[in-house]
Amino acid sequence: MYSLKSAKRIVFKVGTSTLTYPTGKTNLRRLAAIARVLSDLSNAGKEVALVSSGAIGVGVGKLGLAEKPSDIPSRQAAACIGQCELMFTYDKFFSEYGKITGQLLITKSDVESDERRTNLINAFDKMLQFGVIPIINENDSVAVEEITYGDNDNLSAIVAKLIHADALVILTDTDGLFTANPQEDETATLIPLVTEITAEIEALAGGRGSTRGTGGMVTKLAAAKLATDAGIDTVIMNGSTPDDIYKLFDGHTVGSFFKAR
Repeated sequence: MYSLKSAKRIVFKVGTSTLTYPTGKTNLRRLAAIARVLSDLSNAGKEVALVSSGAIGVGVGKLGLAEKPSDIPSRQAAACIGQCELMFTYDKFFSEYGKITGQLLITKSDVESDERRTNLINAFDKMLQFGVIPIINENDSVAVEEITYGDNDNLSAIVAKLIHADALVILTDTDGLFTANPQEDETATLIPLVTEITAEIEALAGGRGSTRGTGGMVTKLAAAKLATDAGIDTVIMNGSTPDDIYKLFDGHTVGSFFKAR
């Protein structure tokens, strides 16, 4: 039997494709639903942290650009604009349920430096003690390497390790890991439980994700491996209906469950 019912400290990760419409504009209904469900989990005694993509995508939408820019300075500018809009929107929705949010923008160097990593952990611990919901993103406005190669799937697993989370839940635009690409193979079936991420499991991941995001199932599996190797149960599930998160914590099978090693 596998369940997240007993998980106390949970990191949620939500991607750009979940937070925005194909137009690039923010999906307000979905973002509001995510804020409501996570606030409710917090009310139930869970410690919740949210790793959120979407700064560049929201910035692109606010600037009225037809697509995500290809040059890094333009992406950095979009990230600056989008991050303000994204946090304003999160703060608005979470505050409707009496929740305080706090922003943390992280780069690889913050985690690799002993002193800065300790400072990060202390900030996380104190926010969670205060009942604050930390909202984390890569610092795309200054970290060129993160924009070019990074992804928030990996960041979510790193954050889960940093704060000794019990579980990591990755919300995406697919139901989980399938035996084949369901968009190309109608016989593909969802894999509800993975007890070990082997080379055969990794081979099922396929290519990159949507044009609005930076990852795909490859990066999500890499995040799941990083987290499960650290003893953190991980779930990859569809974020289009945030109320399904309730089912997950009520002990039902939702998405693909990756059991901690």
